[in-house]
Amino acid sequence: LVNRKRIVFLHDNARPYTCMVTLQKLLELGWDVLPHPAYSSDMAPSNYHLFRSLQNSLIGKTFYSIEGVKNLLI
Repeated sequence: LVNRKRIVFLHDNARPYTCMVTLQKLLELGWDVLPHPAYSSDMAPSNYHLFRSLQNSLIGKTFYSIEGVKNLLI
C-alpha cells in the first residue's frame, strides 16, 4: 500500500443502506476499496470506555497551554 500510485479507500461499511451507492461510485472512479468492519478486534472494549471518559472530561474545556491539558489528564 505504501508505494501505490492509485487511490486506496478504507471504507467503513457500518451503514449498509449507503454502502451500495458508495461502492458503485468507488468502482466508477476505479479506486481500490479496503473493507473495514464496524467493530475491529484490534481495539479492546476497555478502550471504548477509556476514550469515552476522556471525551466527557474534555467537553466544554478551553486550554491556553499544554500544562493545562497535562494537569487535566494526569
